[in-house]
Amino acid sequence: MSTMETSATTVGGWFDALSPAPPEGLRVRLAALLQPFGHLPERQVPEVCLDVGQQLLDALLASGSTSRETALDLLAVDALITYAFQAAADDPSLMEARAARALASIAALPTSLDA
Repeated sequence: MSTMETSATTVGGWFDALSPAPPEGLRVRLAALLQPFGHLPERQVPEVCLDVGQQLLDALLASGSTSRETALDLLAVDALITYAFQAAADDPSLMEARAARALASIAALPTSLDA
């Protein structure tokens, strides 16, 4: 059991219930990244995962940290974005808007490096 809220109606509960669960090292990293949001309602999983994934990617890009030492964080970014869309698939009516938002904000990340 993780240190996140384990109610099935929260972000933490959703993450704890993932099946199959991510590999242990990745699971621990994702749990740490999502922990501050674990108490939020489960309906916020897509936005939380997308926002946390983008923030981590932005930090990695800004620091130039894309080496083997940051491989776990790069895997976490991939997993978070994937989970965002996996959770978003539960409400297909919002999928197009979420996809457009994700594409626009992720595409904008590299341009923030020019600042």
